[in-house]
Amino acid sequence: MKALVLNCTLKPSPATSSTEALAKVVIAELEKGGAEVEIIRLVDLNLRPGVKTDEGAGDDWPAVHARILAADILVMATPTWLGQMSSVCLRALERMDALFAEFDEAGRPIAFGKVAGVVVTGNEDGAHNIVATVCQGLIDMGFTIPGQSWTYWHLGPGPGPDYVETDQGHVYSDRVGRNAARNLIALAKILKPSTYPVPETSEDD
Repeated sequence: MKALVLNCTLKPSPATSSTEALAKVVIAELEKGGAEVEIIRLVDLNLRPGVKTDEGAGDDWPAVHARILAADILVMATPTWLGQMSSVCLRALERMDALFAEFDEAGRPIAFGKVAGVVVTGNEDGAHNIVATVCQGLIDMGFTIPGQSWTYWHLGPGPGPDYVETDQGHVYSDRVGRNAARNLIALAKILKPSTYPVPETSEDD
């Protein structure tokens, strides 16, 4: 079983990422459950704007797209800025729009049979809105979202320490993250593309 975590921090490597730190709690539990996990810090890549799988010379998204297709589990991990997901996370979702045009041999959307979850960090509210918005897009693409397959950390509105700078709130966020990983593993083990019927289509679609 393969899992892919897309770290949508705005901080390029090697800067410390609180989003990655919380994601690693989820990763550790995924690995404990038998998953092979890869994490990609998207801000380190050249992800051209657009909604196609390949936006031309220098675009690094095609390699990310291939890893998404190879994964059974996808985790979107994003910080909170102005109460919203990061611009990097939104860029990734925009690029994933191309999945709407990809199908398996039976005619099912290519994301059918894959599960997904969300990790959110930040010093302001907005986590539940981000989880809802990200999951909405993933569901539209065909991903299956298990119950309680998310975790978040924040200390409320206004400036303050990051996740990596304080232990406050870690007990809850880490516990919820471990539960999310177990729920993702549990459903990924039994979900197959063939679980879903082949959608009806028409020439007008």
